[in-house]
Amino acid sequence: MRDHTPDFKLRELSTDNKQLISDAARQLLARLAEDRQLTSESLLEFWIEVPGVKRPRGTYRGGFLMPDSFLAISDYFQADCCALLPLKSFKDTESAWEELLDELYYQVEIFTSQVDSSKGITLEFWTGHRNRPEGEWHYAVDKKIELV
Repeated sequence: MRDHTPDFKLRELSTDNKQLISDAARQLLARLAEDRQLTSESLLEFWIEVPGVKRPRGTYRGGFLMPDSFLAISDYFQADCCALLPLKSFKDTESAWEELLDELYYQVEIFTSQVDSSKGITLEFWTGHRNRPEGEWHYAVDKKIELV
């Protein structure tokens, strides 16, 4: 059996890029909670864009664009009025954030390690909930950041 795993070296995000990603994720999830829109279907999705690099994007049935990756927010937090509360499996809110951000950094590193970062890398984050299968957003907030 052949191994089809890409052979590449994972390039760790810089401290500055981790801070940009953390700030964006925290802002989006805080807005989601404040708007009382956190549900069991809520996702934090991201797309990677590199100028001049074209690559095919996957689609779900129905032709909707598939994100490069996503996290289920309900794996880390539940909403209570206007605040994010950690799930009982976490000792506190900060440990839930650490776990979510570690996974997010890792996923971003997977998708950015294979591209030439000198061209500039844009991350576009979306959070909210969609029709199933992944289709139009019922509610969403988004933010773009440029990695440095």
